[in-house]
Amino acid sequence: MSKVRIAVIGCGSISKHRHIPEYAANPNAELVAFVDPVIERAQQFADKYGAKAYSDYETMLAEVKPDAVSVCTPNALHAPMSIAAAKAGAHVLVEKPMAVTDAEAEAMIQAAKDKGVQLMVGHNQRFMPPHVKAKQILESGVLGKVLTFRTSFGHPGPDGWSVDGANSWFFRKDEALMGAMGDLGVHKSDLIRWMLNDEVAEIGAFVGTLHKEGTQVDDNASCILRMQGGAIGTLVASWTYYRGEDNSTILWCENGVMKIGTHPDDQVIVELRNGTVEKHKVGAISTNDKQESSGVVDAFLESIVNGTTPAVSGEEGRASLKVILCAFESQETGKFISVNG
Repeated sequence: MSKVRIAVIGCGSISKHRHIPEYAANPNAELVAFVDPVIERAQQFADKYGAKAYSDYETMLAEVKPDAVSVCTPNALHAPMSIAAAKAGAHVLVEKPMAVTDAEAEAMIQAAKDKGVQLMVGHNQRFMPPHVKAKQILESGVLGKVLTFRTSFGHPGPDGWSVDGANSWFFRKDEALMGAMGDLGVHKSDLIRWMLNDEVAEIGAFVGTLHKEGTQVDDNASCILRMQGGAIGTLVASWTYYRGEDNSTILWCENGVMKIGTHPDDQVIVELRNGTVEKHKVGAISTNDKQESSGVVDAFLESIVNGTTPAVSGEEGRASLKVILCAFESQETGKFISVNG
């Protein structure tokens, strides 16, 4: 089979560290175009991979006609760029959050359906080895039903790793629309939905800007969730964890507790009520300081090559986004919000 011709739109940190090297390492992919408004960024990757560089994605779509694109741009551009690519007949892998409104997410899903192309959202938490192992343990039934949980994602903020540092689009309301919740919280809403195989029924949230000077978006959020299956728990997203990243989840269940990402060596720990303790060394969760393969690009290419539904479909991305949007509504209204009400 001929290789899938890939165009990467947006050449910032997520492209540099995840998308581009993962496409380059996959035998089914060929990088043919790079797009960035700062043309020098696109050009450096184009030179490296023998591709073309563009400052305008519409010109690229018309001239290159790629088989698939990665949309790695500011949040506000995810929907228009993804829809344009789908209409041009390209499969789409879009970074999270997939959109900034539910209506945008719905339009993206429809555009992909209309053209018969794949739409996948880059929720990499599902592919991290500790999370894969934890889901297998949950599905084995040994822990019984999940009763309560806490899931947390925090780091020092985009000013430490974005290509533009403190001047990054992440901090500008018109381009980002949401801060730590769109960057990290949506990862956790997706993870808990997937891991528990359940939907969030209701959410209450405090979302605010506590410390990042000059930012126009949230840098911290603490949420309480009730799942449709009855479990209750907390979800935390923060850009002010200045002394170390936290990407951990703890599930308290009928028969014991499972700790994920709480220990540097034993990534999954199961402590049963009968006194049994199991420790699993399954590989680390990727961090900004230590990049691991995300699994996202490989899964996207697999769906294209095999013609199968992507591992994180547009519908899945939309459901995870809706949780975050309801958290903002809760902050605004001071009320608990029904997610699918």
